[in-house]
Amino acid sequence: MSCKHYKNSPQKYYKIISFATFVGLLYACSTTKKVPNGEYLLTRNSFKFEDKKEFFDEELKDYVQQKPNKKQLLFMPLTLAFYNMASPKYDTILNEYMTYPREMRNQKLRDSLFIKYNMQSSVGKSLFFDRVLHNWGTPPVILDQTKSEKSAESIKKRLIYRGFWDADVKFKQDLDSSAKKAAVNYFIRHNDPTYIKDYYYNIPDQGIKNIYSHLKDKTLIRAGQVLDQTVLEKEVTRITDLMKDFGYYKFNSSNDEVYFIADSIKSKKQVPLTLEIHKDSLDRPYKVATFGNIDVAIVDEPGDFPKNTVKDSLRRVRFHKMNEKYKTSSLWRAVIVDSKQPYDQKKLDVTKRNFMAMNNFSIVKARDSLRRGGITSPNDSIVDVLYVLKPLPKYDLKVGTDVNYSQLLNLGISPSIDLTTRNVFRGAENISTSISGTFGSIRSTQDIDKRSTAYEISAQASLNFPRLLLPFNYYKFIPKRYTPTSSILLGASIQNNIGLGRLNFNTGLNYQANVNDQIYHKLTLFNTQISLTKNKDAYYSYFVNDERVKDDIFGSYFAYRPQIGIDYKNNKLSIDDVSKLLLQDQEYRDDLDQKGTDLLTAFRGTLVNKDRQTQDVLISSMIYNFVYSEIGKKDYPNAFYFNGKVELAGNILSLFNKKDNDGGVVTSPQKTIFGIPYAQFIKFDIDARKYFKFNGNQTLVLRQFIGVGVPYGNSQDMPIIKSYFNGGSNDIRAWVAFGGLGPADSQVDERVRTYMTNNVKLTTNIEYRIPFNSMYEGALFTDIGNTWSLRDHNDGYNDEFKLNKFLGQMGIGSGFGLRINIAYITARIDLAYKIYDPNKAEGDRWRIKNIQPFKPTLNIAFGYPF
Repeated sequence: MSCKHYKNSPQKYYKIISFATFVGLLYACSTTKKVPNGEYLLTRNSFKFEDKKEFFDEELKDYVQQKPNKKQLLFMPLTLAFYNMASPKYDTILNEYMTYPREMRNQKLRDSLFIKYNMQSSVGKSLFFDRVLHNWGTPPVILDQTKSEKSAESIKKRLIYRGFWDADVKFKQDLDSSAKKAAVNYFIRHNDPTYIKDYYYNIPDQGIKNIYSHLKDKTLIRAGQVLDQTVLEKEVTRITDLMKDFGYYKFNSSNDEVYFIADSIKSKKQVPLTLEIHKDSLDRPYKVATFGNIDVAIVDEPGDFPKNTVKDSLRRVRFHKMNEKYKTSSLWRAVIVDSKQPYDQKKLDVTKRNFMAMNNFSIVKARDSLRRGGITSPNDSIVDVLYVLKPLPKYDLKVGTDVNYSQLLNLGISPSIDLTTRNVFRGAENISTSISGTFGSIRSTQDIDKRSTAYEISAQASLNFPRLLLPFNYYKFIPKRYTPTSSILLGASIQNNIGLGRLNFNTGLNYQANVNDQIYHKLTLFNTQISLTKNKDAYYSYFVNDERVKDDIFGSYFAYRPQIGIDYKNNKLSIDDVSKLLLQDQEYRDDLDQKGTDLLTAFRGTLVNKDRQTQDVLISSMIYNFVYSEIGKKDYPNAFYFNGKVELAGNILSLFNKKDNDGGVVTSPQKTIFGIPYAQFIKFDIDARKYFKFNGNQTLVLRQFIGVGVPYGNSQDMPIIKSYFNGGSNDIRAWVAFGGLGPADSQVDERVRTYMTNNVKLTTNIEYRIPFNSMYEGALFTDIGNTWSLRDHNDGYNDEFKLNKFLGQMGIGSGFGLRINIAYITARIDLAYKIYDPNKAEGDRWRIKNIQPFKPTLNIAFGYPF
């Protein structure tokens, strides 16, 4: 088949392919296809609460032992459909095949199973598609009468546990013999609950009693509440954590020291409840534990401590070292626990985290225990702490090559060399250096049907300190438990990826602090970037679309002012000279018709693009970043994530003496430092995400991004490297990066609008993730957003943000995707379609009727988009 024929074949055979797909899905959707005769596919569990519904009733579904096949697409069990699409002939073989470890699953194993099940004619068959469908699919859930009975019993037990001692649960099975389907209906009657009549506590230990009494208002239990065992469990956990915070080491470690007694002799509806706290049957008193010896050992091998180490100490911490490679003071900074202070488990956890954050050690042992002989006084309340650390290798070299894809770069190769040098100044400081490159091709600006070579080469160095680089003691306002660190960055890069190339230099000083596992602060005291553009004079040679607009308007102007055209051809006037004369010529502009006015507007856009694309700029900013993240924390199944950033640039540079440059064609003169204009702006970025888990392991993700940049002083517009644009694999996926969405609903010629950036951005993303198994995951998504300007340029762009218009200027794209989880890497393929394009003419913005199923916007990336 020729390439031409191949390219046209999806369109030519569209109806055939669509019909075949429909028939295949219809066949697969016969959900009872593999249900044996006389059996029933369980399709639904329903719950009817006959008297009332409690807030916890949703959890009763978890106590049903048999659940229908999961509905991955909200309305249909997709994995069951996959299973049914596989040939039933091989079900038995493949069910056994999948029980073997992955490394054993090969053709030899398949052939042995063919022989075992007397299917010699199938020997040698790969069964690739059947294996994929079995791997992705799940077999039908066959109704089991016994499990329905046990489920009703489990539900009743849970209701009793929740305080409804007289609850009643019945069930009924609805069987459809013709369809081979069944549903189970559970009828639940709560009846009157059991209440806590009075609440007492019996705590012989006076110290424990005083703490509990003082903080009694924090208790989760009150008289008049339903006697709910789950609340009692939470109260036991709260009391246990509370007492540990007050220094009671290993309090309730056996989980039998704190319990409740309910007196139900007189009544089962109004029950007195008593909290009991006893150390043992003898009611021996509790003791507040204190930290005793704090030992930190740095060894080459675990057996080197203590025999091959020499002891040193600093501020009540004992250090055991084999040599002087690490300064004692640098190790002390990581230790939060303090001798003779009350025991606190949180301090132990943070100390361990601090050692790990230094990226200099592996923790061989982290132990806290009562001092030897601690069963009796005086050692029964002294906790000795020991950390045994093994230094990581001095040098860590990593060589890698990534294959990446983006809509701008297409397929690219990214080789890199990373070298980490540890403990360079004996204070656990690390230097990370990297040299990397990206080589590939991009869409040519001269001919969008062709691609040209693109590359970026960069060198970066980072010097990381396990402390804050400040000339004073900062521990009073930034405690060691915040794990404060600093880093100094220095880097340079050269790139050539949109026609004109750039030279970039950057340096910065960063301070970081982790308040806890959720909250992170980062302050970049100064972040200096210098961006220099190469080949400025060749702008129109690279951006041919802009050149065509320029040639059209110049032709019109020279016809109106012939002498200027002659001077231009004789090289007496440059392109910029003509551009300025044209924009200042009011008579010429007044003489233009609508077509000429639209051309002039497009030409202004090319001048803005030209000035911004060729701009040299110096950015020196201070950045504050706050992150709150519940992602990956087991206590937050429906995690929330917030990332807020504020950047303030140019104020310090404005204090120095400087000169004005000549400005650009459409930009005013600017103050400069060393001949380079500096930028002044304030920028706010907010990225908020909410994750909802339901139906087992399915996830709904909502994301909102808000970005605003406000230029002022020496800047008329935001620098292009700090501006916003639309599109790409992590943004609005129906448009490629710089793919023609925005700004606002501007009708400026798309050839010009493509590279326009702006200083306001709103993006809303909704993604529904559907795991098929541990390796494959599907996704449905909708992306909404656009970019705007904060002010009216008066140039006909129509890109200003207005509250009464912005919702109708949002671009909308939807699609579906596949994620493949391999080890720690998630490969992602997303296919997206434009639903609403605000940059089309009125009446043609809804694009649903124009969707071509075989021509989506393809996004290939690694990792989740958010």
